Amino acid sequence: MGSAQTSTWPRVTFDFSGCNVLVTGGTSGIGAAIAGAFVAAGANVTVTGTRAHAADYDALPARADYLRLRLDEAGDIAAVAERFQRLDILVNNAGGVQMPEDFARAVQINLTAVHQLSAALHAALCASEFPGGASIVNLASMMSFFGSGYFPGYSSAKGGLLLLTKSLATLWAQDSIRVNAVAAGSIVTPMTQHFADDPATHAAVCQRTPMGRWGEPMDIAGAVLMVCSPAASFITGHTLVADGGYSITDS
Repeated sequence: MGSAQTSTWPRVTFDFSGCNVLVTGGTSGIGAAIAGAFVAAGANVTVTGTRAHAADYDALPARADYLRLRLDEAGDIAAVAERFQRLDILVNNAGGVQMPEDFARAVQINLTAVHQLSAALHAALCASEFPGGASIVNLASMMSFFGSGYFPGYSSAKGGLLLLTKSLATLWAQDSIRVNAVAAGSIVTPMTQHFADDPATHAAVCQRTPMGRWGEPMDIAGAVLMVCSPAASFITGHTLVADGGYSITDS
């Protein structure tokens, strides 16, 4: 009955008309959902990906511009930053894991590059006139809280991302830049689809998650838009956990 009732509730809407938004890793999955939600809310959105041209992707979020950004290439970070004289919202979503994992590269693309890009865009964020201030949102994960024997570099970087969020929030509050994080739970994306399709893994996640399901990319997009909105103008340095309750139970 709860699910049926929920489906009839009005969807919350946001107004980001005229805002300049940059979503890294916005070509698919969570990043594409975030970019699409900002476009629908009236923002001017740019997404980044690792391929040379937008045409190299089968599809990108409608009405979004594209820039190439490889997070282990300093030249790419500088080139992206140079494209913005004014930026209202930066969503540091790009990152990921590799098998086998290269610890140094995992930390570079999931933590160090987040700081490098944020710092390079500091002046553009300072130029924002958006009500409530400019926003940076860093995408964290459950591995920000739990160790991983499979991906120690990724989990270390995602753990460090929470303290980077607090540190930049403290440093840049005087510049009217809010810095928050959204920690995503188990979300069905192209990167996680093979885990979601595995019956044992799917069931294990659902069993531990009080809400009894995997999340969808729009579950994270809504959280990101909320913390960037003027309604959250007194929130900074915070990590909003969007995981269906996965992290609040030990069974």
